[in-house]
Order: sequence, then C-alpha cells, then structure tokens
Amino acid sequence: MSSLAVTATSRSFAPADVVYAALLDAESWPSWTFYYEVDMELPAGVGRPVRTGDRRTVRGRLGGVVCRERIVELVPDQRFGYEQAAGLLGSHQGTVVLTAASPGGTEISWSANYRHSVPLLATFRRRRLQNLVHDLASYANSMVNRHD
Repeated sequence: MSSLAVTATSRSFAPADVVYAALLDAESWPSWTFYYEVDMELPAGVGRPVRTGDRRTVRGRLGGVVCRERIVELVPDQRFGYEQAAGLLGSHQGTVVLTAASPGGTEISWSANYRHSVPLLATFRRRRLQNLVHDLASYANSMVNRHD
C-alpha cells in the first residue's frame, strides 16, 4: 500500500459564502452527493454552528457507515478541512479551498490525501472526488437560482 494525493477542481457562479454554506450544511449533502446521509454528531438538543473538532458520520446509499470524520479547519468562505477518523476504505484528510473567480463566482479546489491506498482504488477515488466537487458547484449554482 502507498499514499495517494488527489485534487479536483470546479467553478461555480455562486459566491463563496453560498458554496461554504453548502459544505457546512450536512443535511443538504444527500441532495447533491452520492451519500445517503451525513449526520453531525452534536449533543442532543444543541442547535449551534459547526465548529472545529465536530464529528460527522457519512453513510452510503446502501445504508452502511462509509466513514466518520472530524472537522479540523473552518475559515469562513475560504477553507473547510476534515480528517477521516474511521472508515472502510482507509483514512484520509481533505481540504476544500474556495477562491474568488474572475469575473465572478468561486473556484473550488477539493484535495484529499489518503494515508493508505491500493493502486486499484486510485482511479475510483479521483473520479469520486471530481464528482463531489462538480456536484458541490452545481448545488451552489442551484441555490443562487432559487433566490433569483
């Protein structure tokens, strides 16, 4: 096994604050990702913003837990970082970087560094990450269209 670094990019005509809000809204993920459910593991009854150190559980379409992640970096409208705490396909760290695009919108760069990777999974992981970043851009675009 070896490590694997993957980066995927996309562009949204939505401003960075809309893209960032989509990343933080775990309840929206099933509507724009291939994940069935993303649950933030907050204390019961706590309605507060997402914070560094918070954990989330990601479930696949077949209902099983895909991974548990911990949020490690939050820079409003600029960066979102997480690390996989546990999961079926090996641990990884991910970072989403948002930058202003010219003449408007947001450039999205999603990177994932897998600590252990089987070579046969590399193509799958690259494709999956590209789908994620593209779907995030499309979802953010739809959020802007709904408010126009």
